[in-house]
Amino acid sequence: MPGRRSYGGVDAVMLLIVVLLIALILGGAGFAWHVLWWIALAVLVVWLLGFVLSSGSAAGGRRGWYRW
Repeated sequence: MPGRRSYGGVDAVMLLIVVLLIALILGGAGFAWHVLWWIALAVLVVWLLGFVLSSGSAAGGRRGWYRW
């Protein structure tokens, strides 16, 4: 086509779309990892609080909902 650039037979617009899609996928994955780290931190805090608070109330030789 006259007036359109082509790089090795690949249309410039198609190359731009592929690059933008890759950037979108990697950006979304980065955001998801960031959110998952915050969720993991919150779960760790809740687990530690449960471990500390349940250690004082020994019922029948067991500590709350832990089996060990």
